[in-house]
Amino acid sequence: MTRWEQLAKQENFSAAGFVPTADICFNSDFRRYCAENLCGQYGQNYSCPPDCGTPEEMRRRVLACKYALVLQSKWDICDYSDTAAIKKAKKAHNEATLRIAEKLSDVQMVGASCCSLCAHCVLPAGKPCVFPQKRFSCLSAYCIHAQKLAERCGMEYTCTDGKLALFSILLTNETL
Repeated sequence: MTRWEQLAKQENFSAAGFVPTADICFNSDFRRYCAENLCGQYGQNYSCPPDCGTPEEMRRRVLACKYALVLQSKWDICDYSDTAAIKKAKKAHNEATLRIAEKLSDVQMVGASCCSLCAHCVLPAGKPCVFPQKRFSCLSAYCIHAQKLAERCGMEYTCTDGKLALFSILLTNETL
């Protein structure tokens, strides 16, 4: 087990796997889900479209790294329309991913949802990002096909029995 996988286990991720970034499937059509603004962050968060970059720019950021550590967590959820429970799960998942990132050098994070390093992003106030080197965007903003990524890593994408699966990525050029 690599140091990375040990850190994932310590943070209680249900699964962790490596994939060369060249094997990650992108679909720029996913950007329309961000534009629908169901999360309310479109144009309100530096890590979200349109401010995070175009689908092609986001793709280039991923492909500038050689490897991705894909992290999965599973959460008990009674109702898939319970946005408060889902938001809480995503926050915990991203916080665990950030704790791993802080223990490693030269990694880039792709989260399970938009950046939440600040209680409220300062973008609407016209101020510069407080954490430009640490902020992270979600898989949707990167137009990453999460289901294909999960399959590539041998992870379950669609859960049953009241479970929610969340995914994040740590990108690196470090030889694994």
